Amino acid sequence: MKIRKVTAADLKLGMLIPWNVYGENGVLLVRKGHMISSANQIAYLIERGCFEDHDDRSASPEPPSALRKLNAACVELPPLLDAVARRAAPPDLRRRLEDIATLVHDAVHLSADVATAAVLHNQRQATYAARHSVNTAVVSVILAKARQRSRADILSITLAALTMNVGMLAQHQRWHDSGAALAAADRAGMLSHPELGVDLLRAAGIHDEAWLGCVLHHHENEDGTGYPLGKVGAQIPLPAKLLALADRYCARVSERGYRPTMTANAALRDILLETRTTLDSNLASLMIRELGIYPIGSYVRMINGEVGVVSRRGLQSTTPHVESVLGPRGAPLDVFLQRDTRNELHTIREVLSNAQVAALAAPPLRMEQVWGRAAAV
Repeated sequence: MKIRKVTAADLKLGMLIPWNVYGENGVLLVRKGHMISSANQIAYLIERGCFEDHDDRSASPEPPSALRKLNAACVELPPLLDAVARRAAPPDLRRRLEDIATLVHDAVHLSADVATAAVLHNQRQATYAARHSVNTAVVSVILAKARQRSRADILSITLAALTMNVGMLAQHQRWHDSGAALAAADRAGMLSHPELGVDLLRAAGIHDEAWLGCVLHHHENEDGTGYPLGKVGAQIPLPAKLLALADRYCARVSERGYRPTMTANAALRDILLETRTTLDSNLASLMIRELGIYPIGSYVRMINGEVGVVSRRGLQSTTPHVESVLGPRGAPLDVFLQRDTRNELHTIREVLSNAQVAALAAPPLRMEQVWGRAAAV
């Protein structure tokens, strides 16, 4: 197989494209089977497009995908958590959890953009308990790297994110789906789950104190109003504070039964407001700096009326790059358009909620359309 530029000889009006067409940066421009309906589409694909020519018999391996690694982590994690919760953990538990942590690390290394966007766009891939843990691990890794933590610390934080809720595993999905306030017994279970989680992990042979400390303290607050121990400020380990920020962000942008999903920028705004009392202001600022004012994956409407998805960060936090998916009048675009929001016409006017996006009746977004083969499923 070799990569070839699209030529005029490859395309004609009315044909079904026989291969996926990619831009030079690997972003999927047109999926296999798309019908060529205009001369403008032909000109666009000739100018920008490449495809994989399978007539070359020396086939190369499938390119790595950050999304595929995260999905694998979501599949491999639940059986291990279930075993820990039942006090029947396998003897090689730590190695197997480290393998899952490596999947998360590899995904972030391969494409932090895809890993961050997956928090918003890959919410139905697995049960909430598994998906939330993996998403929190992704954001924790990004924050820990930005804080220049050691490799050992980053591994401990990742493992803590994957296991932080094992103490309430049996109830987690039910609480997530419920639209009612927690009963007294459920509330008590929620407040005690960090301590129970540590107990279960110790029983499973885990004695990494940095890991266990993150699990124990990830619901503590700067002002002492958190749980289970009411720790304050410097009494809370820094890695646990990073984990707590990631946990809160991922929870707020998730689809949940008992409250509307928050937009990513609204979740960050809420977190910043919490720095007045419950959160470390320096770490919250770090999070906003790393994720951006318009986090990657956010749906936005631009001044010219187009609706797009934030695809990568720009030179400034207020001017990210956007892939337009809907035209000014709401019509789906056959070919997504790359927009630099420094341009006056493409300035971001508003961030759209999930409900607003659903009301547009846009075709379902496949992450590969925006982020290319690093987001292939």
